[in-house]
Amino acid sequence: MDTLQMMRIFVRIAEEGSFTGAAQRLGLTNASASRSIAQLETHLRTRLLNRSTRRIALTEAGQRYLERCERILAYVDEAEAEAADAQVRPSGKLHVHATTSFGQIYVLPAVLRYRERNPSVSVELTLSQHVPDLLDEGYDISLQLSMSELPDSALVSHRLGDVHSVLCASPVYLSERGTPRTVQELRGHRCLQIVSSVFPRDRWQLDGPNGRETFEFAPADFQVNVIEALNIALREGVGIGALPMATALPALRSGALIRVLPDYQLQKLTAYVLYASRQYLDAKIRTFVDFLREFVPQALAADKAALCASGQS
Repeated sequence: MDTLQMMRIFVRIAEEGSFTGAAQRLGLTNASASRSIAQLETHLRTRLLNRSTRRIALTEAGQRYLERCERILAYVDEAEAEAADAQVRPSGKLHVHATTSFGQIYVLPAVLRYRERNPSVSVELTLSQHVPDLLDEGYDISLQLSMSELPDSALVSHRLGDVHSVLCASPVYLSERGTPRTVQELRGHRCLQIVSSVFPRDRWQLDGPNGRETFEFAPADFQVNVIEALNIALREGVGIGALPMATALPALRSGALIRVLPDYQLQKLTAYVLYASRQYLDAKIRTFVDFLREFVPQALAADKAALCASGQS
């Protein structure tokens, strides 16, 4: 029994003052409307309407029930309108996850720009190296980096672009230890690799004039798992390390770091945005994904151009 539908029929009959008028407004037959009221009264074990051949009248119980039904249906209509509006107008809280470095460099600026356009959306941005389970951990969107295609899953994913790293070292380190001119000349240098589930700790894959070259080295006695910490260590002259181009750019521009083997790029990662489903997608998720698909590729291209303009590409 559809109680809400029966409530709607009852309220319409009370408003129209007749079964015929109510049935016409609701697209029902008189018999169907009458049967619904009979079922409702049986369910409630209360007479709601007194009927005659010429008119109907609410009983005392029917009048009280009518007032309650009008309130309930108004709440239901409001809830349905609010839910439907979520498909059209971005609003509410958006829960976003991103890996730490990529999130700071690209996702945070995207969030700030997006909120300028959509002030009704609040954003909770979580940055961590942990790859979350979107459904279990309550995220609407996750931005992830991968060296290969993402594994098959029920999630929807969109490729945003490629992020690569460059080898850097401080001027002091290079003046003391010499500047490598070839991949093989890296041997004997103190090579620092980020501790990550994505990259092996003892090798770099460098893409350059001779195609892809693999350089293996002994893991250093100093390791970190956050790019920003590696950036500081390199500026302090600890060794040679791979930094994402956007992280490296400010230090390259200021001279705090010098690019090593400038003809090579390494540790290319593909950035993806993931969310749960295409069907009935909430407007805040849909519009933020669309914004990321516009913003991130442009930001990546701008950083690549800036790297070239820095004279260290």
